[in-house]
Amino acid sequence: MIISKTPFRISFFGGGTDFPDYYNKFGGKVIGGSIDKYCYISIRNLPPFFKHKYRFVWSKIENLNSISKTSHPALKAIFEHYKVNNGMEIHYDGDLPSRSGIGSSSSFTIGLLNCLNFYLNKRKSKRQLAEQGIYLEQKILKEEVGSQDQVWSAYGGFNIINFNKKNITVKKNILTKEKINKLEDKLVLIFTGKTRIANNIEKKKIKNINNKLEYYHKIKTYVDKCEKILKNGQLDDFGNLLDEYWFLKKKLSKGVSNPHIDELYSEAKKCGSLGGKILGAGGGGFLMFYASKSAQIKLKKKFKKLTFLKFKFENEGSQIILNK
Repeated sequence: MIISKTPFRISFFGGGTDFPDYYNKFGGKVIGGSIDKYCYISIRNLPPFFKHKYRFVWSKIENLNSISKTSHPALKAIFEHYKVNNGMEIHYDGDLPSRSGIGSSSSFTIGLLNCLNFYLNKRKSKRQLAEQGIYLEQKILKEEVGSQDQVWSAYGGFNIINFNKKNITVKKNILTKEKINKLEDKLVLIFTGKTRIANNIEKKKIKNINNKLEYYHKIKTYVDKCEKILKNGQLDDFGNLLDEYWFLKKKLSKGVSNPHIDELYSEAKKCGSLGGKILGAGGGGFLMFYASKSAQIKLKKKFKKLTFLKFKFENEGSQIILNK
């Protein structure tokens, strides 16, 4: 049995400039980090005593004799592309719900690829693992996704990731542990109670990129602003920058927000939050807010019917935690 542990992520600024349609022409960059909430994938050979050849356990339970019958697109693509023909059982477990803006799809892809690389005795570096994930999602699955989530899933860490036509580079560990701890104390996630299919929202953004270039160019400048603010320890300025960025992000697509999310954001500001944003593509999932301890108490009271989550950043990326 092989088990991988792969982190989810939070992107602060620069989201959208990691679309190949943008960075292949203009270069892109994002800032954020992987967090201590994970997806776990276990794989094992399935003994030949069952009526089925494959058993997949995720939000569904599938007992199959042909990989083409699975309703999970990433499983099907990985098995077919990498020509995995052995009978196999695969289980997925996640600390957070899928389709909620924390990069869960790429965490699943990277975690499964990591397991299969070990299984096939073709171990990959973190860079190779990220490249495998990007290739699979963008070229094989033809998904309308960027390139940041696969990198954070593979590398882990609090990073700036730069994208251009020739390569992707990771500037790791840009903050000291002390500064990261202070930032963690001021951040909180609130689950909106609704999930969404990011691909549908991102597809509309990509289709409309050329009409929104001024916004994407401006979004990219927030990465350097954020790095400077955090390195100088000006945490409240970080909160205010999030507030500015939220209104800019909403201009990328009508699907980023909705009346429910706008109301939650407005109420959070009244509770003392300096700023926040919807994570990922938008439309649902997790809202992140920057708030003092006293404001967080008010937020928790105000949104008592919603799930309130604290987290810490992690630095390991996808790991194999069992290989027997």
